Amino acid sequence: MKKFILSILLLAAIPVSAQTYRDSIAVYQKQYTKELLEDKRSPIKPADVKYMHFFPADRSYCVWGDVKVTVGSKPFLIDTHSGKQKPFKEYGTITFIIHDTTITLHMYQSVDMVNGRPTTEDLFIPFTDLTNYETTFAGGRYIDLSIKDITNDRLLIDFNKCYNPYCAFAEGYSCPIPPNENAIHMPIPAGEMMFTKHMGY
Repeated sequence: MKKFILSILLLAAIPVSAQTYRDSIAVYQKQYTKELLEDKRSPIKPADVKYMHFFPADRSYCVWGDVKVTVGSKPFLIDTHSGKQKPFKEYGTITFIIHDTTITLHMYQSVDMVNGRPTTEDLFIPFTDLTNYETTFAGGRYIDLSIKDITNDRLLIDFNKCYNPYCAFAEGYSCPIPPNENAIHMPIPAGEMMFTKHMGY
């Protein structure tokens, strides 16, 4: 996932005047798919790409949020779809507004099982919303951010870049299940949609 985060940062560095927002999201999705296929643990093959779908890019789902760091947070375990648990630590929360609705999500960091410390500066947001079971994976989706991108306690969150966990494509993976505290009580029709191979179309 580090390689994927780096790609995101490189794309963000492209001047706005050089391409439209919709074009930038198309480039992002192409890079995301490419790196998904290159991953040795990838749940898909080139022939499966046709079953991957994305909502049309919508800039209203790309918003700035206020970051509040969680002081004294301790490592805890998040359940996964395989029944195993993975250790994370809450970095803080991000609060933003989408379509006049205020939303707060909790941001986590993966931690070292030995010393309970975050292993990178990556921020991980697993979430659910009201598109689940309908147009997106029932088990929720993920967003990756970085502490490096926080400026004056502000951070850009773009749901057009949210993606499916590996469990949306195939069984046998230990994908974190979004905690109840990250349930969004409205639809977020942005980012990756349901993988349709098992649906026959």
